[in-house]
Amino acid sequence: MAHLVEQLIYGLTVGSIYALIALGYTMVYGVMKLINFAHGELFTLGAYFGFVFLVTLNWGGFFGPAIAIGLTVILVSGLVAMAGHLLERVAYRPLRHSDRLAAVVSALGASIFLQNVIMVVWGSRYRAFNASLLPTVVWQVGGQNIPLIRLFVFLVAVAVMLGLYLFINRTRLGLAIRAAAIDQGAAKLMGVDVSRVIAVVFIIGPALGGLAGLLVGIYYGQINFNMGQIYGLKAFTAAVIGGIGNIPGAMIGGLVLGLLETLGDAYISGAWKDAIAFVALILILVFRPTGILRERVAEKL
Repeated sequence: MAHLVEQLIYGLTVGSIYALIALGYTMVYGVMKLINFAHGELFTLGAYFGFVFLVTLNWGGFFGPAIAIGLTVILVSGLVAMAGHLLERVAYRPLRHSDRLAAVVSALGASIFLQNVIMVVWGSRYRAFNASLLPTVVWQVGGQNIPLIRLFVFLVAVAVMLGLYLFINRTRLGLAIRAAAIDQGAAKLMGVDVSRVIAVVFIIGPALGGLAGLLVGIYYGQINFNMGQIYGLKAFTAAVIGGIGNIPGAMIGGLVLGLLETLGDAYISGAWKDAIAFVALILILVFRPTGILRERVAEKL
C-alpha cells in the first residue's frame, strides 16, 4: 500500500506536466479544429530557454533559487508565448481559409523547422540542469517520502491549470474563446473578433507548453532537442482521452495518463511505459472516441 501511494503521487506529478502540454493542443483544436503539430517543439523551446537562464546565465547564483526560478517561469512563458504568436502569424494565419490539409502540412513543416533550429543553436547532445536549483528536501506525509521538487512541479502545474480554468470561465475574453470554440460563425455575428481569439489561444497554449518544458528540465535534470516528439504525442493522447477541445478534459486526461503510465511502470514493466499511453489512446478511440468529458461541439437545430 505504501508503494502504491508513492506511485500515485509520482503519477499525478507526471500527469500534471502532460496536462499543461495537452491544454495547448486542446485550446488550438477547440477554436481552429487543427492539431498544432509544432506544439511539442514549443515545449522543447521552453526547456532550453530555462536552461539559458538557470544554467548558462546561472541566475540561481545571483538571485537565489526561489527568485531565479520565479523570474525564469515568467520569462520562459512570455518568450514561448511570443514564439507561438509568431508561429500563428507566419504558418497558420495565411492558410486559415485554405484547405485544411495545407494547414496540417504547414504545422508539420513548422515542427521540423523548430526542432532543427533548436538542434543548431544548442546542439544535439543532452543538456543538464543545475541539480542544486531546489534543495534536496524530503517531507514525511502519512509515512510517505515526498521530495520538494515533486511537490513544487505538481503545485505549480495545478495552480496554472486552475488559473486558466478561472480565466476561461470568469472573464469576457474567456467567454469569447468559448464562443469561438463552439461556433465561429455565430461568435462573429455576436461581435466576437475571432482573429483576436485565435491569436490569444496561440499565446496562452504555447506559454503553458513552455512552462511545462521548464518544469521537465527542473524535475528530470536533463533535456534534449527532440524530446518534444514523445511529450507531444503523450500530451495529444491525454487531450484525446479527456476530450479534444475540452479544457477540463485535457486536465483530467493528463492526470489519468500520468497515473496509467506510472502504475504500469511499477506493476507491469518499465519497458511498456510508453506503450501504455498509446494503448490507452487506442482503447479510448474504440470505446469512447469523444473522450472522458466529450469534445464540445455546437448544437444543431
